[in-house]
Amino acid sequence: MNALLAAKAIRRVFAGGDGHLLEILRGVDMEVRRGEFVAIVGASGAGKSTLLHLLGALDSPTTGDVWLDGSRYADLDARGAAEIRNRKLGFVFQFHHLLREFSALENVMMPLLIGGTSPRKARSRAEEVLSEVGLAGRMSHRPAELSGGEQQRCAVARALVHDPSVVLADEPSGNLDHANAERLHEIFFRLAREYETAVVVVTHNRQLAGRADRILLLEDGRLTTVSSVDAIP
Repeated sequence: MNALLAAKAIRRVFAGGDGHLLEILRGVDMEVRRGEFVAIVGASGAGKSTLLHLLGALDSPTTGDVWLDGSRYADLDARGAAEIRNRKLGFVFQFHHLLREFSALENVMMPLLIGGTSPRKARSRAEEVLSEVGLAGRMSHRPAELSGGEQQRCAVARALVHDPSVVLADEPSGNLDHANAERLHEIFFRLAREYETAVVVVTHNRQLAGRADRILLLEDGRLTTVSSVDAIP
């Protein structure tokens, strides 16, 4: 398999409150190669976040399979899935989820410390990544002392600190103004171009989607390739 990340015939069915089954994803196939930037678009409630959770081993499909770098999620136990998430995947969400009692530096160090990295190495790597996202002068600040754009860039640094193979982002700039959104988008593009990190972004932002290598539309539980943002419904 040449793809770094792949989903095959993914279905996800939930039980509704009235007992009826809701089929959110209906046989989704997708592949993402190393260094590729893929945007997933679609109406609210179409299942984009559900798909991202499946790609990130945060949930399991009802049927179908997901692979990352040759490992099939269905073959992993809970510990193996956690290791995949901690070592090969980076997550960025619309809300930064930073720990408010810790500084930016401590927040970014946290995944490495949890993974067993020494405090000295974790600090050095966290400082490096924070500098890359433009927060060299804000490392000692707690989240409440950072602007919205700075908080989100700190969250991106935390997602990148362990050099993931794939970054999965769910509406990462949804709460940012235009200038901060553009700055965040540039970070994602630089990841794909310079570091060959695969980036999959769920977004309603047409400017962001328009700069992706591929645009995938999720509609009626299925993915189709869209030629340009002008073709997005």
